[in-house]
Amino acid sequence: MGKSLKTFLLAALGAAAVGLAAPADAQVKNLKFQSTWPASLTLQDNFKFFAERVDKLTGGQVKIEALAAGQIVPPFEILDATHKKVIDGGHGIAYYWVGKNKAATLFSATPAGIMGMDHMDFLGWIYEGGGLDMWWEFYQKELKLNVVAFPILPASPQALGWFKRPIKNLEDFKGMKCRQTGIVAEIYQRMGMQTVNMPGGEIVPSAQRGVIDCAEWVGGVEDLRLGLPQVWKYHYTPGMHESASIGELIINSEVWASFTPQQQEAVRSAVTETFLRWWVKWQRQNADAIEEMVEKHGTQLLRTPPAILTAFFKAWDEIAKEESAKNPFFKKVLDSQRAYAAKVVPAKRFMFPPYSFAANYYFPEKKKQ
Repeated sequence: MGKSLKTFLLAALGAAAVGLAAPADAQVKNLKFQSTWPASLTLQDNFKFFAERVDKLTGGQVKIEALAAGQIVPPFEILDATHKKVIDGGHGIAYYWVGKNKAATLFSATPAGIMGMDHMDFLGWIYEGGGLDMWWEFYQKELKLNVVAFPILPASPQALGWFKRPIKNLEDFKGMKCRQTGIVAEIYQRMGMQTVNMPGGEIVPSAQRGVIDCAEWVGGVEDLRLGLPQVWKYHYTPGMHESASIGELIINSEVWASFTPQQQEAVRSAVTETFLRWWVKWQRQNADAIEEMVEKHGTQLLRTPPAILTAFFKAWDEIAKEESAKNPFFKKVLDSQRAYAAKVVPAKRFMFPPYSFAANYYFPEKKKQ
């Protein structure tokens, strides 16, 4: 090989190597995010999976420490802490913030599944129906917070909950003291329940002390890990309060703006992948957990009386009407969701076979003796 050609090839290879390397001024972003969840829950697994994907998709340039509830701030303070940059971001669910504005609950797809929409329908509204823009507008303009948000956690459908005694009708439901959160607590109050708001980690101790008679958490593996089958035996499902609820990833706006365009795209991709990958794994975990509840803990799995579900719809419709009359932004979001649901829900009901049809054919429910 001639000297000039050898020199040219070595120079070209050197230039290519420099082009592939990270920019000399690129700095690794080490960020602290915190969730509202106890460390033991699969909800926290969702959070950690997201952090791992961001690390890999950015080539190690964005590293997120996915902290559990209380490691920096109390669980219900992550939104304000993200705004103030006490933490760089958080992982929770929007209905925790209804004390600031009741429109918050609409961005978690609760209650009542937003007029029948399932998880995918709600994601359709978020990404194809203008929902994400409204979500960011809600935090930044309505609440004046330096926060952006993304849907990341399809932790539903959720069960009605755990009870210390059977409930056969709406009258049995009344007077019970139950852990509930967000606007759902207000709905159940109208139905006659006494409600107590508390983080997940406080439910079992409160139940053991007799402070509460019942609790709604999630269902399946989350309830098993939290220890609910050890304190109550009557587990009712379904519940319409969170038939398609979706948790959020929040990021401080300045932190978001500090990302390169490629890093922002990596976060968007990681959010979507986390939503799907965690969700499909979770369904199997729930199936295993239900089996363990029954066989190991003697849980009685019971169907929620239809009258309770209907009463829930009616109570929510009343509250939504009242709130729409006095909260223009709440009305704006709900009207947008209603318009989207009016399109997709009837069409999907026509196109999709009922889930129970094939399930009943291949796996008929066992009749109780």
